[in-house]
Amino acid sequence: MTTLLETRYRTVLRLLPGYYRRGREEEMVETFLGDLDRDTQDQSRPTLGEVASIAALAVRSRLGAAGAPRRYVLLGSAARLFALAAVLILAASAVVEPVLRLTWSFTRGGAERSLYVSQFTDHGILAGTVAAAQWILPLGWTVAYFALLHDRRRLARIGVLVAALPTLWPLVGSLTGTTIISEPAFVAALALLAWLPALALCAAHHRDAPPARLPAASPGLVFMATCVVTGASLVLLPAADDLVWGPANCFVVGALGWLLGRARRTDRGTPGGALALAVLGLLLLAVRVAALYPWLSLPGAVAYLGGNLAQAAVLALLTVGLTVTGCRELAAR
Repeated sequence: MTTLLETRYRTVLRLLPGYYRRGREEEMVETFLGDLDRDTQDQSRPTLGEVASIAALAVRSRLGAAGAPRRYVLLGSAARLFALAAVLILAASAVVEPVLRLTWSFTRGGAERSLYVSQFTDHGILAGTVAAAQWILPLGWTVAYFALLHDRRRLARIGVLVAALPTLWPLVGSLTGTTIISEPAFVAALALLAWLPALALCAAHHRDAPPARLPAASPGLVFMATCVVTGASLVLLPAADDLVWGPANCFVVGALGWLLGRARRTDRGTPGGALALAVLGLLLLAVRVAALYPWLSLPGAVAYLGGNLAQAAVLALLTVGLTVTGCRELAAR
């Protein structure tokens, strides 16, 4: 006769995909029940640790664990490529934008220099600490990028979680009354741009996943090229500069290069690449639209609107093209 505890374990095990349950459910139930007295099993429940471990296993088995069906292998590969591409773009932006801002402030005279320093010194200890954290913590994207490509997965997870923290400050500040969010859609989209890749990296680069690899060149060379594209886009058209301008331009260049390279190769490379880039493009497009919306009714923002509307159009076209390519890849496989 089935006990209540066994029923509860089987209910929790439904979190696992069907292929995994078919092969291991009975063994796992026997392990969980162990030597527990049958009379006490109706008064017991799975522990929080057991539920958490099953939930983690459910994520891992759906993202390309050993022995997974092809669709889960494709999903895991796409999630890992999405995380790697997003972390690369955010890492370059976290390095280039502060360096350019610092260079501008300290080469434009004492007034600009004093204005830059004042954000750390003239608004109290809390505001100065937050400003310093918002400058330093995003460097975790760079740490995570190089750690991931050198198979230091734990360090990469720590890096992305630390780097994503500053995006939560406006939300926390609004709850405590410290700050007022004037554009909640943009703040939420920016937080999503940080946390979705961070969570994808933590989930998809599990212990059973293959090591992260770049198909084209060494990690340092790719990072340098991304920094150059980010810096050039900020310097050549500063009127259109905002928090998503540089990352979106890097995505456009990278996605176009990936599509051209894919068209010239006979093999299709790592599976899931088109889906990964399509998701990243859609995410960047959402942030771009959220950033543009408040400026649409302002007559004096022609330069900003022109450049960013053009960028939004290119992002939309690329995302549609990558989605079509990804769907064809799914059908072919």
